Amino acid sequence: MLTVLNAINLSVEYFEKKNIESPRINAELLLAHALNCRRIDLYLSYDRPLSEDEINVYRDLIRRRGNAEPLQYIIGKVEFYGLTFKVNPSVLIPRQETEILVETIINNADKESNLKILDIGTGSGNISVSLAKNLVNSEIVSIDDSEDALKTAEENAKLNDVYEQIKFIKADIKSDEKINDEFDIIVSNPPYISKEEFPKLRDELKVYEPKNALTDYADGLTYFRIISEKAYTMLKNGGKLYFEMGAGQSGYVKNILTQNNYSDIFVVKDYSKTDRVISGIKK
Repeated sequence: MLTVLNAINLSVEYFEKKNIESPRINAELLLAHALNCRRIDLYLSYDRPLSEDEINVYRDLIRRRGNAEPLQYIIGKVEFYGLTFKVNPSVLIPRQETEILVETIINNADKESNLKILDIGTGSGNISVSLAKNLVNSEIVSIDDSEDALKTAEENAKLNDVYEQIKFIKADIKSDEKINDEFDIIVSNPPYISKEEFPKLRDELKVYEPKNALTDYADGLTYFRIISEKAYTMLKNGGKLYFEMGAGQSGYVKNILTQNNYSDIFVVKDYSKTDRVISGIKK
């Protein structure tokens, strides 16, 4: 007889052998998903025996996670900035570092103003939706060059009751097409992994997550250059541009912003004291 606790313990041992980070959390979240219950409910039913069907479902989930498939794709959702987002392999998994980007924008915004915001490369919509929930008077335009990503972002906007605040547009910032509007804020978490760094990524990233959302197949700075130049023509005077960036990139990105005439440039560090967010103002 395999009980809830036995199943968790066996899965933890397996994940440890596979070098899966946070093996206990992974084991519990996958079992809660298999049993369609909350993780906390597992603690109240450690002695409950699992049926053969439940064991088979759980075993398949454990196998997938053991093959480095991201937990968030397996269970189909992730928590970000206090909200729930649907995720799938067409979108990058929202991460804790990006919460700092969202928080920085919110903390520096006039929350009562009717802000016009452009989110470039919206992916799951985590940035746009989180901003819409916290800057309730804002109007947001979210662009992405992936139809599947935009569908996911629209689902997440509806899931979090901000669909009316956000306009979703299929567009590629690399092309000459322009968004015919002026914005108070432009934000992007662009692909910033270089082609040299990409092969060194964990399998969870380089095998399962969308490559075009991770790397520019060049030096990791391509989109900072393109967006900095184009954003300057789309920002109102006094408008602000915000980027998330990778470790070791802040000096390069600051130079790009300076070359494109942004002023009052500042950097925000993440929880590991790495420069993670950078912003500049059009004056």
